[in-house]
Amino acid sequence: MTTLDAAQSGTFAIGGDLTVNRLGFGAMRITGKGIWGPPEDPEEAKATLRRLPELNVNFIDTAESYGPYVSEELIGEVLAPYAKGSIVATKSGLTRHGPDIWPQLGRPEFLRQGAIQSLRRLKVERIDLWQLHRIDGKVPAREQFETIAQLQKDGIIRHAGLSEVSVEEIKEASKYFKVTTVQNMYNLVSRKAEAVLDYCEANGIGFIPWRPIDGGNLESTSAEFKAIMDKHNASASQLALAWMLKRSPVMLPIPGTGKVKHLEENVAAASIQLSDEEFKTLDRIGKTA
Repeated sequence: MTTLDAAQSGTFAIGGDLTVNRLGFGAMRITGKGIWGPPEDPEEAKATLRRLPELNVNFIDTAESYGPYVSEELIGEVLAPYAKGSIVATKSGLTRHGPDIWPQLGRPEFLRQGAIQSLRRLKVERIDLWQLHRIDGKVPAREQFETIAQLQKDGIIRHAGLSEVSVEEIKEASKYFKVTTVQNMYNLVSRKAEAVLDYCEANGIGFIPWRPIDGGNLESTSAEFKAIMDKHNASASQLALAWMLKRSPVMLPIPGTGKVKHLEENVAAASIQLSDEEFKTLDRIGKTA
């Protein structure tokens, strides 16, 4: 019987002092269709959140734009006061005008207001990890980075990260504050952020891949992939997560869901131990998919 324990994924210390189990939880999907409004089944979403500490999932990633506000509010309602060692990361830098609409907004006053309001919704005294959802091209990057540095000085946030950035942007932001995490899209079949991941690994920066369980339907197009699935009695998504966890020690996958069963399936991936040969095979298949 598979043990459901996110601790089997290993640990990573965000910023050197916030140790979390590497397999986390993305809280985007505890909202409505188009990441807009409340979830269709609020009780199931709440049950999913309550299950997290039972499974040793102690790293949760959310954003004020999820809902907007809905995800943070549910997390605060259900999980505060938080279990010892639990870290909730959030983000600002996007505003919402409707379902699936995500305009960038990086004006300093908006970012500061976002962090303060997230603090209240999450029911914490300080945000352990706050991330800039996107660098707004309409606002000088310097102003956005200076705002983040000031949020740290004021004790509103502890650690800071970036999302969807290049290596050069990480280096530029690092002139203003210590970049402790980077959140880019990355999975078995989408490797555009490979250079960013390598930079993060070389510099001890946590890499949070979003859309981590996209496997490109490899189970139906690759006999080798299907054979590894069968050997481990795993789903395609579980195999994709296991590959990511083995890919780098700074990898912090955050598969998201609003359903308890799906959460448990994701956490089960932490127990899958791929051999080096299996890893290489999956790596090759994913690159050529």
